[in-house]
Amino acid sequence: MFNRKAKSFVTIMIVVAVTVLLLRTAITGIMKSIIDANESSALSTLKLISAALENYAKDNRGSYPASLSELTKPQPPYLDKGYLAQAPIKGYQFGCHRLEAQGYSCFASPARCKITGRVAYTVTTGDILVSEECDRKE
Repeated sequence: MFNRKAKSFVTIMIVVAVTVLLLRTAITGIMKSIIDANESSALSTLKLISAALENYAKDNRGSYPASLSELTKPQPPYLDKGYLAQAPIKGYQFGCHRLEAQGYSCFASPARCKITGRVAYTVTTGDILVSEECDRKE
């Protein structure tokens, strides 16, 4: 009687262990897919912001706007919405360290490093894009 219960317990433990292993693999794959999609979206959005800034400068004798809100006002607008004013967009925060008539430096960084994204992006005057691994400071 005891031997049969022991075999049942071992069988249940093996089934649980295999299930946990499969779930972990599936969750890891899903998280990687989400992070990849977030990074792709952040890069596209930052390129969109940079293109809008460069087009604005082209139309204004080489002078960049003082704020991104100036890109949403003209008709037709250079940008469809104010990306800096919004909460994280698909796991990324957007901002501009420098935005003045002579040039700009804008960034996209993960809202939570290694969770919503692994790469931080920076674009500067002339559409120069730099990417680097984010530092986890949490």
